[in-house]
Amino acid sequence: MVDIEKVRENLKGRLTEKRYNHSLGAMKSAKELAKIYGENERQAEFAGLIHDIAKEMPKEEIEKYIKDHDIQIDEIEKRQMGLLHAKLGASIAKEEFGANEKTQNAIKYHTTGNIHMDTFAKIIYLADKIEENRTYEEVEDLRELAKKDLDKAMLFVLDFTTTKSIKNKKLIHPDSINLRNYLLTLDNR
Repeated sequence: MVDIEKVRENLKGRLTEKRYNHSLGAMKSAKELAKIYGENERQAEFAGLIHDIAKEMPKEEIEKYIKDHDIQIDEIEKRQMGLLHAKLGASIAKEEFGANEKTQNAIKYHTTGNIHMDTFAKIIYLADKIEENRTYEEVEDLRELAKKDLDKAMLFVLDFTTTKSIKNKKLIHPDSINLRNYLLTLDNR
């Protein structure tokens, strides 16, 4: 398994202090949720810590990385490049730290979500949204919900982010819509 301290040092050189602190908070939340849901806590710490490793890459570097690593992107990602950090982060996690497929998928899905998410990926998705530095109005309710029901907590986040995207006239990635619809079918069985 990866040395968390080495990853932390690596991130200090790549992220602003605010993003680095967010990553530390996500690491802590991921470990807590992993304990609740019976997932590997050490792996969750690593994924929570590294999930935003590519978040602050300059546009030119993102474009070069995509080309050099043959990363497939869709039209929504081309128009909203902020979504790309998840795919790039998954690739970096594998290349630089030897992340396994489960961890890569969790990082890849932490922004848009995906109907193929397993429990571990849901934990990383939610850890990103509930970490201790988050202060939006509904975060306390979401923190409690995440400890009780991952799917309901994910639906909560998807409803919140979809509403916010509509209000701000932003594109909504089809993976988010598909995941929301899928979770609604689970809720109505």
